[in-house]
Amino acid sequence: MVVLSFCLFSQYTFAQEVATEPEKYTTHNKGKFFIYWGGNRETYSKSDIRFKGPGYDFTVNNAKAHDEPKGWHIDYINPAKMTIPQTNLKIGYFISDHYNISFGVDHMKYVMTQNQTANIDGYINVPQDHPGAVYNGTYNGTPTVLTEEFLKFEHTNGLNYISLEFARVDDISKLFSIGNTDIFQVNITEGIGGGMLYPRTDATVIGMNRNNEFHFAGYGLSAKAGINLTFFKYFFITGELKGGYVDMYDVLTTNNGPDRATHHFTYLQRILAVGGTFRI
Repeated sequence: MVVLSFCLFSQYTFAQEVATEPEKYTTHNKGKFFIYWGGNRETYSKSDIRFKGPGYDFTVNNAKAHDEPKGWHIDYINPAKMTIPQTNLKIGYFISDHYNISFGVDHMKYVMTQNQTANIDGYINVPQDHPGAVYNGTYNGTPTVLTEEFLKFEHTNGLNYISLEFARVDDISKLFSIGNTDIFQVNITEGIGGGMLYPRTDATVIGMNRNNEFHFAGYGLSAKAGINLTFFKYFFITGELKGGYVDMYDVLTTNNGPDRATHHFTYLQRILAVGGTFRI
């Protein structure tokens, strides 16, 4: 009887100890905020870029473009120069343990490859005293070298994608036999988003001066997948692949009011960022 009583008491005590063991911070995400900052690289599809204004309307077909990487640089953390590299800023909130919503700015850079040869359709017919008169003519799939004097086209300050995103996060630490996720945790994340493009475009069109004011120029859609490594509950490193579609239907080009460019394209963005997770 004494032995039985001791066993029951031991089991009760053990159950109490288990029940009162403090819950890990990383067990639940609901109600947490997060913020991250990092850098990116992009690959762009070819696109047909149309340039239109008084006296000209032509399209550069299948134009190639690339990004403008800064590389590993102090500017990523220099407050005075943070917009020079290609960067990503995101602030978000977990509405449940697995789902969050976030606001972000992807500061990408888009550079139409200079001196490439592209086929052009359309016409240029500006007055003879116009700086672009030397390019007057009708273009019908005409192979043309895109010199800087003829055409320069860059979203380098930048291709700013301002978006809202809805994402799911799953803890996969058990797959790596990680016991204490408050020390180290592995998560995977997937999400979709949409927003507006707010570029400051650097363009030289048939010799005319640029208009590089910030301007809402179109919209974008995106989807991402990534991995998140969390350290000591609050700090993380995240790597993401993000694919997107951009439709820029109202791009400012020159100081002549009605002049515009339009194009749409897809991109693949690689992001590496650091951040923190916290409760208020």
